[in-house]
Amino acid sequence: MSASTQPANRGSAPSAPVMGQPHLPVENKGLLTLAIMGAAMIQILDSTIANVAIPHMQTSLGATQDTVTWVLTSYIVAGAVVMPITGWLADRIGSRRLFIGAVIGFIITSMLCGIAVNLTEMVIFRVLQGVCAAFIAPLSQSILLDINPPERAPKAMAMWGMGVMVAPIFGPMIGGWLTQSYDWRWCFYINLPIGIPTVLILLWLLPSRAINRRYFDGLGFAALAIGVATLQLMLDRGQHEDWLESWEIRIEAIVAISAIWIFFVHQATTKKPMFDRDLMTDRNFTTSLIFMVMIGIMMFGVFALLPPMLQSLFGYSVFDTGMLLAPRGIGILISMLIATRIAGKVDPRKTVAVGFIITIASLYEMTRWGLMVDWTYVLSTGLLQGFGMGFVFIPMNQLAFATLSLKHRTDGSSLLYLVRSIGSSIGISLMSTMFARNLQTSHSDLSSHITSSSMSAIDPATADRYQVLGEAALRMVDLEVNRQAAMIAYLDDFQLMMWGLVIFMPLILLMKPPKGPPGQMPHPVGE
Repeated sequence: MSASTQPANRGSAPSAPVMGQPHLPVENKGLLTLAIMGAAMIQILDSTIANVAIPHMQTSLGATQDTVTWVLTSYIVAGAVVMPITGWLADRIGSRRLFIGAVIGFIITSMLCGIAVNLTEMVIFRVLQGVCAAFIAPLSQSILLDINPPERAPKAMAMWGMGVMVAPIFGPMIGGWLTQSYDWRWCFYINLPIGIPTVLILLWLLPSRAINRRYFDGLGFAALAIGVATLQLMLDRGQHEDWLESWEIRIEAIVAISAIWIFFVHQATTKKPMFDRDLMTDRNFTTSLIFMVMIGIMMFGVFALLPPMLQSLFGYSVFDTGMLLAPRGIGILISMLIATRIAGKVDPRKTVAVGFIITIASLYEMTRWGLMVDWTYVLSTGLLQGFGMGFVFIPMNQLAFATLSLKHRTDGSSLLYLVRSIGSSIGISLMSTMFARNLQTSHSDLSSHITSSSMSAIDPATADRYQVLGEAALRMVDLEVNRQAAMIAYLDDFQLMMWGLVIFMPLILLMKPPKGPPGQMPHPVGE
């Protein structure tokens, strides 16, 4: 009997978890898990793989430096708008139909992005691709929880977490290699050989939850969609438009704040809210949302800073930069495997605390870097940082779902992924803005110390007497001042992230440890 016709699809699966019994029994769980992870990986890779190909796209699509950024912005905004309705839509048409349809749509739109001939086509196809991608990430997480018995839930989350955490690290490296060796279009074509077998396996094995035609909160969705979309747009364009100096950013900020405020008021007062209020009143889940924002800020803030730093200040190529960033992924894999092994034996709050301490230590080491730092320090610090992040992610997911009922899994997954996406946008914008401002401040401070007494080779005040040689000497001095100021600005950003984690770390004490047999991620009985 096919997995898609099993009794679980008709809603006969237990509503509360039973040890040794998955919510949705399937045939060949290993192969289905591989397909689910394949879908999640290509979706997550596409959020970063195209970043390094932007200069090549600009020339090929006839775009300007300002307009080509819409290739990235359109994907992010489209995904943020539709992600909140993942749970409702999965209940409405079935999780199987939605997941398979999203994967098929993602593959088709990836091919269309690869054959786009101008910027207009590319932006339209990226919007459609972002819509499909928005459903894949949260559904892949909730499906993995559904097809595994409670005692194997931590291992399922570890596997999903490895893809979520590692893919953004390797994305730029793979994208750089494809762009240099072949063409930027292969950043999108690469999804086809992975996606097509994935779809075939999903059609064969993927089960579905029972259809539940629940009420659609149109006002709540509209307010949240407008708020999240304008917030993402503001974060993406803020630095380019000089933030509140621009009327565009002011309007986007007002609209975002107003829409999000309307959503929360409506969510608290309406009889049938978009998200069950049990989600928002669950202490573990709401605390996990805060931590997911911090993880997004720190993780993607580091990703936004390190590639340009390594390439512009240290002279590494795109591929070498990717190789130096790869150990973060290795560290994440190792620590996630360890976290999975000790799940149920150690209080996950302690594991999260250890992960934060290790990550904070790695950021402290990064604040001590200089322009002469050896590549081995970059590699070892990245390995240490990945090791800490892996210890945070798996236990945090375990704690987030520890007190949620089964019916809230998809909504919970979509919310967790949404706030992590918003956190990543905040991290990229915040770190880029702080870097630009710290660069100006540091350049001004350093320049004030360039005097005749501090330079033995040439007097800046009389350099114009030497004409060409004097101008060349001053340009060299200014270049070195720029390098030193940039390094200081990077270190300031690393320090800001470090103190941010230190401040938020005590929130772990608000979370309740999971109760039940080892490895179980329990839910309230009778839900």
